[in-house]
Amino acid sequence: MRDINKFLHVIAIHDFVAGHEVLEDRWREWKNIPEKREESFILKALINGSTALALKAMGKHAPALQVWETFLKYEPLIETLNCADSLLYEEARIRLHVEYKKLF
Repeated sequence: MRDINKFLHVIAIHDFVAGHEVLEDRWREWKNIPEKREESFILKALINGSTALALKAMGKHAPALQVWETFLKYEPLIETLNCADSLLYEEARIRLHVEYKKLF
């Protein structure tokens, strides 16, 4: 299963900590590859979105909001970057917003 599919699965089952974990290695790899750097920022956005939800679920409201701001900073790249996983990134973005509205 590809990383983004794993991410979508763990978000669907509300395992937000795992959402961070399944994308972190790919993010670390891609942030140093010039051709993948911009896409790495999308992964960074999704990682931070999932982390914010995990923090909120643990009752850590202020840190959750701070991390959510990082998600929002990089989120626009999902709509502008055309890549193989664009549709899956958009689905992840929507799911994170749905869960955010439930928790906040």
